[in-house]
Amino acid sequence: MIASAPPQGAPHHPPRLTRPDPVPRLSAPGVQLPDPADAEEFWAEAARRGTPLLAPDPLGAADHLAVTFLWRGTPATRAVHVLPNKLGDPRSPEGNLMERVPGTDVWHWTLRLRDDWRGTYDLFVDEGDCPEPGTRDYWARLRTRPRADPLNSRTLPRRWGGVPVPYAELPRAPRAGDWQARPGVPAGTVTEHTVASRVLGGSRRVWLYEPPGRAGEFADLPVLVLLDGEHWQPGLGVSALLDNLIADGRIPPTAAVLPESVDAATRWAELSCRPAFTSFLADELLPWAAGRQPALTDDPARTVLAGQSLGGLTAVHAALGAPHRFGNALVQSGSFWWPVGPDAEWLTARIAASPPLPVRLRLSFGEQEWVALPAARRLRDTLAAAGYDDVTYREFNGGHDYLCWRTELADGLVELLGAG
Repeated sequence: MIASAPPQGAPHHPPRLTRPDPVPRLSAPGVQLPDPADAEEFWAEAARRGTPLLAPDPLGAADHLAVTFLWRGTPATRAVHVLPNKLGDPRSPEGNLMERVPGTDVWHWTLRLRDDWRGTYDLFVDEGDCPEPGTRDYWARLRTRPRADPLNSRTLPRRWGGVPVPYAELPRAPRAGDWQARPGVPAGTVTEHTVASRVLGGSRRVWLYEPPGRAGEFADLPVLVLLDGEHWQPGLGVSALLDNLIADGRIPPTAAVLPESVDAATRWAELSCRPAFTSFLADELLPWAAGRQPALTDDPARTVLAGQSLGGLTAVHAALGAPHRFGNALVQSGSFWWPVGPDAEWLTARIAASPPLPVRLRLSFGEQEWVALPAARRLRDTLAAAGYDDVTYREFNGGHDYLCWRTELADGLVELLGAG
């Protein structure tokens, strides 16, 4: 289907777009801030409740909350920058600076958010070890000072390593309970392998998940190919999700093949509509997996290719390039703006110019993704106009965030492979 060659040499970054709406910051927090004499009692209560602190919406909306992020400073603290995922304006970073309660060590910053929001966030602290505020290098240096949130025990592994990233979930946000290993649930096996690739040159680490059961028990086993495998399995532990979905009967016993993306530079080079990467997935990786697990299906209708961000772009490109192998593309926050430059939204243009193919697409995006959403909505409309009649599209209240993607992945697997 994808007849023309993809653009080469595009910049390795998303479009530099202005945030269309202001960050929903409140001028005053919804919680009572302390006088200097009460600071210790304030911190004890914050530790008991956990951060960020939640309070009713000062504007009176029942479905919104005031969400206050906190930092306990030192005498050397000059600034605290708080960045919830996609809730900042890169052209005006000053808007995400905390304020200090005079005479105390309490730094605070409050957003007004709908009560189904969830997101990871970063805290960057200037303890006098950055250039002077207002100088050219100040913000870049400050962003090298990430800190854990000591009053929030909820964290996720950070992509590419480093300090775990804290997260918040408001009361009506989807919960990720299916990601926790459950006592008594049979566990599948996960093995790590090195797979040689002629088309890519060299080799790739790959994780293979096989569902619990006896050898020879399965036939025509559905398969999930999940990109960025080094984060989804060693990092996030997707095997526990698959164990639980299978045990609950929400999906049939399913195998999963998780190739790594190596590093950021390799990821940009390969997950940008490259025919060679499609060939690796369809002609090398799946046959290798079938050699390890002979029960693996070769039915495209029972094969799901899943990815996020550039991986989501690649999932659709590869499914449309090899529909005989991939009948389903499961996408979170796909980078359909790619590339930056004169060929912007290249894949969407190819879809508009080609007849539809027998591929099911499940697409979801965060409402806070102001860079990705315009291209995502144009893709949605283009698919409808092109005659794709098995497409679902939804927007969730979050950003470009594994916290959101893990529940979107679970829901998509149930939709595409559901045992019913």
